[in-house]
Amino acid sequence: MNIGLLIERLETLEKKVATLEKENFFLKERLAKYENPKNSRNSSMPPSRDENRPKTNQSLRKSSGKSVGGQKGRRGKTLEMTTTPDKVVELQPDYCSNCGSSLVELAATKEQSRQIIDIPPIKAIFTEYQSFSKTCNCGCTTIASFPKGVNSPISYGSTIEALVAYFHARQYLPFARMKETLNDTFGVSISEGGIHCLLKRFAQKTTPIYQIIKERVQDSKVIGTDETGVKVNGNKDWFWTWQTSNLTFITHSKNRGSETINREFPQGFAQSTLVHDGWKAQLKTVSKHHQSCLAHLQRTLNYLNERYPKNSWTTKFIKLLYDSLTLKNKWDFQSNKHLLDRASIVQGLEYLLDNPPDKKNKELFTFYKRMCKESQHIFTFLFVADVPPDNNASERAIRNVKVKQKISGQFKIEHAAQNFAKIRSVIDTTIKNGMSVLQALSLIAKFEFELQTD
Repeated sequence: MNIGLLIERLETLEKKVATLEKENFFLKERLAKYENPKNSRNSSMPPSRDENRPKTNQSLRKSSGKSVGGQKGRRGKTLEMTTTPDKVVELQPDYCSNCGSSLVELAATKEQSRQIIDIPPIKAIFTEYQSFSKTCNCGCTTIASFPKGVNSPISYGSTIEALVAYFHARQYLPFARMKETLNDTFGVSISEGGIHCLLKRFAQKTTPIYQIIKERVQDSKVIGTDETGVKVNGNKDWFWTWQTSNLTFITHSKNRGSETINREFPQGFAQSTLVHDGWKAQLKTVSKHHQSCLAHLQRTLNYLNERYPKNSWTTKFIKLLYDSLTLKNKWDFQSNKHLLDRASIVQGLEYLLDNPPDKKNKELFTFYKRMCKESQHIFTFLFVADVPPDNNASERAIRNVKVKQKISGQFKIEHAAQNFAKIRSVIDTTIKNGMSVLQALSLIAKFEFELQTD
């Protein structure tokens, strides 16, 4: 065999080996995803999607070293007796327990008291408004007007309206169970169509408060935002939230992009710090500062650490985030030590970004490039006192719609989804301000105003 043929064969084999090596690399990449799958601990996947969910504690929180249960010095809670009982039952002995003599004529001495808390039978009250007329000496007949809200021969009052809103957006009852509850508990008969009408009427009454919440959120210094998918008539829509420590604004949208943000807050948040999980639409939002959610980053790093166990880059990044959270918990913004520790953490981030991981670790390198883009958003909370290091509050503010749909199923129409968003915004804001939800809804149900029509 001549040398030319050998060289040609060698080149062919080299190309084949290169092709096989490339194929082998991609197959290993695909196989590794199954060996180290994503779950709720190392990604943003919900726990319900975990396969063979581990029983051990997978929390990102580190042990505090404290014993389980109430800590020393905490204020306990117990059921206390009232000083003004609604009903008093005196228990006096009529006969001596020793000799049987009558004690009826003798004075009694109170020994002790015990109280029972109970609820009397609840019955709906029917109020009939009768309109009379009177004829003046001038010949004019005047008919008395019905109060606002009394517009038909029979209708449901504001208390029932508030209860329906409460059961719907606070307790997440499906319409069928709400019908049953109202009938069994209060003796009120109502159809599912009637419930829908009451919710629509109540949502209209929340409009002024809903707009005030939105305006005050926009003017806040620190704002958290998040979005989650929601089923509406078989389609995947979205619920968005923008919230603060004492306000929650939720809205329904057909899309997950910047269109929703531009519709609700076209001017952005030029004077605010926006806390989010790094979704591209949120990153594009105009704001004074951004803060990436460290809880999301920690979960992603846990996954990458399992995915590429031989790399040290993720381990160093995880420790850096943990150190930053420790510093936040020991917050002393003006101390020199805090400033030095903060500078050390920032330098640690710069070092990691200046020394990237191996490009062969594809997913890790993708995360590295993302961190390079978001580097200015990672430790904002160490520079601005009121900024939290995570977006957990926003997730809590919007998690309710997931609970609602697990219990009640999808929304049938878009209008119903937006009604829930409005009512839930008011409820969550009420909770954050330490107010009674049902009392607040009862006050709103009594509102009467002229609705603007197109």
